[in-house]
Amino acid sequence: MTLLQINTIACDGSDVFWPWFLWLLGAFILGLLLGWLLKQLFGGGAVAAVAAGPPPVKQDLTKVEGIGPKIEGLLNNKGIISYGQLSDSAVSFLEQMIEEAGPNFATHRGMTGTWPAQAKLADLGQWDELAKWQDHLKGGV
Repeated sequence: MTLLQINTIACDGSDVFWPWFLWLLGAFILGLLLGWLLKQLFGGGAVAAVAAGPPPVKQDLTKVEGIGPKIEGLLNNKGIISYGQLSDSAVSFLEQMIEEAGPNFATHRGMTGTWPAQAKLADLGQWDELAKWQDHLKGGV
């Protein structure tokens, strides 16, 4: 029985497998190092800058249509004290908060859809635009 033998020796007698393998391994390691370095320079810096910013100042969230003092209390208990934080909140999170608050807040279910957008306008200081929009809203819907 004859076995099939594969030669990795070039025509000139030199072995080509190991030099190519080492080049590929070196390129792979260099790629990993470059990726890590770029992540440290650009990826981690943005997160650190956001985390290092000043803490949010408590703002009057009742200026958002559909939020009264009790809902503002619920939001504050969840750590939402500013327009910026409210504008970054997901509607599903707000709906869940209202649902967890119990049957006293059942009438507010479904009203949370516009709260983040209203809070964004308030955060940007666009009070005239917010007032125009709130003239068309009824109870936050």
